Amino acid sequence: MWSRVFCGVSAEHIIECFVFYSMLGWAVESLYMSICNRKLTNRGFGVGPFCPIYGFGAVFGYFLLRPLASHPVMLYLTAAVTATIFEYLVAILMQKVLHQVWWDYNEKPFNYKGLICLESTLAWGIYGLGIVKVIQPAVLRFLAVMPEPQGRRVAVFILFLYMLDFTYHLLSALEIDIRENAKEKKEYVMERYHTIRDNLGL
Repeated sequence: MWSRVFCGVSAEHIIECFVFYSMLGWAVESLYMSICNRKLTNRGFGVGPFCPIYGFGAVFGYFLLRPLASHPVMLYLTAAVTATIFEYLVAILMQKVLHQVWWDYNEKPFNYKGLICLESTLAWGIYGLGIVKVIQPAVLRFLAVMPEPQGRRVAVFILFLYMLDFTYHLLSALEIDIRENAKEKKEYVMERYHTIRDNLGL
């Protein structure tokens, strides 16, 4: 399993890259939002320093954009558009499953329903250039000299901790949602009961 190669990269290195970018994305976004909010802001779903949307986006984006490495303009435009589409689809999924989205662009100019905006689209293009041209080659060089068992164990351990963190907060969020729905249904039933009782003059 670990030695399987996809597009020239081993499965082990793909998983390690996913972990790295998930943590890097959390660090960059949390720092940015902390500066904007003027207070410490955790941009992860749970407690841990992990944003899987950046892990998935960076890994899949790298494989998608790598053929454009020698065409920086096309690379930038493709990264900006595909990442924006990905961000929008993730936001829609989060709305349906969690009934919330982890970001809000309503105060940004040229936004669409607060889910995507021009500013983030332009930034995605820059991130795409940076990942394909600079960051990912450096990460792969580092992973190539890292002893395989140690790197694998660290990546799996971090993923295990994140899954515990994510599961706990997901169940907590769903439980709150169920309670809120039950409360709303109870209030609706009582309201109907009082309306019928008043109409009957009871």
